Amino acid sequence: MDIESWGRQNPIKKESWRTVLALAYQSLGVVYGDLSTSPLYVYKSTFAEDIQHSESNDEIFGVLSFVFWTLTLIPLLKYVFIVLRADDNGEGGTFALYSLLCRYARVSTLPNGQLADEDLYEYKNDRNLSADRIGMSLKSTLEKHRFLKKILLILALIGTCMVIGDGVLTPAISVFSAVSGLELSMAKHHHQYVEVPVACVILVFLFFLQHYGTHRLGFLFAPIVITWLLCISAIGLYNIIHWNPHVYQALSPYYMYKFLKKTQRGGWMSLGGILLCITGSEAMFADLGHFSQLSIKIAFTFVVYPSLILAYMGQAAYLSKHHAIASDYHIGFYVSVPEKLRYPVLAIAILAAVVGSQAIITGTFSIIKQCSALGCFPRVKIVHTSSKIHGQIYIPEINWTLMVLCLAVTIGFRDTKHISNASGLAVITVMLVTTCFMSLVIVLCWHKNVLLALCFIFFFGSIEALYFSASLIKFLEGAWVPIVLSFIFLAVMYSWHYGTLKKYEFDVENKIPINWLLTLSPNLGITRVRGIGLIHTELVTGIPAIFSHFITNLPAFHQVLVFLCIKSVPVPHVRPEERFLVGRIGPKEYHIYRCIARYGYRDIHMDDVEFEKDLVCSIAEFIRSEGRGQSFEAVEDIDANERLTVIGTTSTHIDGIRMCEDNGELTHVDTKDTEMIEISSPEVPRKRVRFLVPESPQMDLRVREELQELMEAREAGMAFIIGHCYVRAKRGSSLIKKLVINIGYDFLRRNCRGPTYALSFPQASTLEVGMIYHV
Repeated sequence: MDIESWGRQNPIKKESWRTVLALAYQSLGVVYGDLSTSPLYVYKSTFAEDIQHSESNDEIFGVLSFVFWTLTLIPLLKYVFIVLRADDNGEGGTFALYSLLCRYARVSTLPNGQLADEDLYEYKNDRNLSADRIGMSLKSTLEKHRFLKKILLILALIGTCMVIGDGVLTPAISVFSAVSGLELSMAKHHHQYVEVPVACVILVFLFFLQHYGTHRLGFLFAPIVITWLLCISAIGLYNIIHWNPHVYQALSPYYMYKFLKKTQRGGWMSLGGILLCITGSEAMFADLGHFSQLSIKIAFTFVVYPSLILAYMGQAAYLSKHHAIASDYHIGFYVSVPEKLRYPVLAIAILAAVVGSQAIITGTFSIIKQCSALGCFPRVKIVHTSSKIHGQIYIPEINWTLMVLCLAVTIGFRDTKHISNASGLAVITVMLVTTCFMSLVIVLCWHKNVLLALCFIFFFGSIEALYFSASLIKFLEGAWVPIVLSFIFLAVMYSWHYGTLKKYEFDVENKIPINWLLTLSPNLGITRVRGIGLIHTELVTGIPAIFSHFITNLPAFHQVLVFLCIKSVPVPHVRPEERFLVGRIGPKEYHIYRCIARYGYRDIHMDDVEFEKDLVCSIAEFIRSEGRGQSFEAVEDIDANERLTVIGTTSTHIDGIRMCEDNGELTHVDTKDTEMIEISSPEVPRKRVRFLVPESPQMDLRVREELQELMEAREAGMAFIIGHCYVRAKRGSSLIKKLVINIGYDFLRRNCRGPTYALSFPQASTLEVGMIYHV
């Protein structure tokens, strides 16, 4: 199905529309849970302190006008009609925009990119589009100046940190606001002793459920949110008809002017509460990879947007006719609910708040996975909770950290006023970062006129800057929380990225030239033992210093050596047929290969068994292709003595080499009945390995012998050699560098998890080689 390419010559089939509507239905439960629960706390937060509800209703109508136009301009106009189009091959979010810029303008700070990466299917851009002179000048400026690259990276990290902060604050304010409905049925001073414990119990239960995965509870999410939206729409429509049918007049922008003119500084400060009406808008873009553009647009435009407008208009209509209420809670959501429906609505609100919190927590997991894949966050344990939807993951360390911080915020503040101030600042900061990145995407990726980008950033940036200033002014009243959280996470992320960058630069500067290898004899001057030695390295060229360090202290190595690099590229997914880059180091008789396994930032790494099989089969396929003199699909000259070839995984080899182990089962079943030649060992070891090669008259004796050598090495087993590097700052380094490298990065390296592919190998087959890097 290709809904996005619909046109007059390609009408959408009935089944396609059914699929789109099904996705739109599902998106209601995953994407819009947070946004749909905002009526619970917007009016209460807005009137908490800065402005008062007067008899003239100017404040109520002014707030309604602000809410209406904010919802119309930011979520509807900006996100639905513009930002959603800036997807990274179907993926969205802050890092999706950053990865787009990294590809189009080469602004990545990690220098492990290769020309071969630009031939990836998802890396290619439309060559027919050409930027104007100013756009080309901007691209050249960004690529030349390292300082500007760091600014873009820091912006992406700030946006990410604020998303993490939102993952702490959104569950707290959503659940606490839903539970606050109990205050209407209790004495004035008693409800606070009940609300906080109940909210904490719900939050603990919410985070405890995360390890089950979204897919197990997903079928309940959409009905809950739909029920909630129908509920607030019906109540809003009832209040409009029953209390004030003329409330629609307040949608005029004139009431915003009237509101600011009357309230002045107090009205400006109250914008921090109005801002909460768009909480969760970023989720439409961040969760784009789970759905499609059209499904998200349909769900928001025809269901969520009108429901929210009716809900806010209904509250304003009720409040406009109720001024003198002997209670401190007369601005809240529940007071506008008919008394007989309050408890059912309370139950639905709590369920909707849990659903909304679930969405932002899952989004936090996803963005941390992206950061980790691109070298901007320490490695953490990532559990894929669904075999069908790759975006549904669970990160235990982050989950429990969010829970502790969320409980601390709830218990520490004990009211929605301070939590809303904190949440508002986190939300608007992420939107500002998205606006900045989008202006660059318009010029560099879409190749539009610079004036269009300037109009975009000035129009939406000015609106968001106004809300940002109103939120920042409440720094001492709760807004300090996301700033402190962001500073902590930013320090962690930048320290890890800086240490990773310095370590990679040290590897590049101290790598061994291939000429050093060529001066040795075929046995490298040491004993070659049976088996395959996988040497993990982050280098894509040359020989790592760890290799010479190893053979200097232990003069023995395996009969087949493979320098293995697991590399993340700035695309969401790498197709299986483009997974491996395989090349040869030195002459054939050395039996030394380089293999670069490329993964996108949303790809799932294979388990150890499948990875080993694909790795060996890809090397065998490279040997056969090289012997047949085939023209390579993509070749890159890296060194005078080294070339790399694109080789797919086993499942993508058409009439390719297949491997049998032990019980004779094939790693790949071909539908074609091709005649195969079996290459087997003259001896029968404990674990028998056979290569089944399609019969070909072009296979010469040397290719057959090299395949047999590889097969015998596979039978003997595989050993995984990984470097254990201790990074230290050089003498004479600045104090900041010493703190970052010797304390920050060293602490993170010692306490983070090892590479996933390294942990999957048996410990008995893993060898760590220690080295000290002075960077």
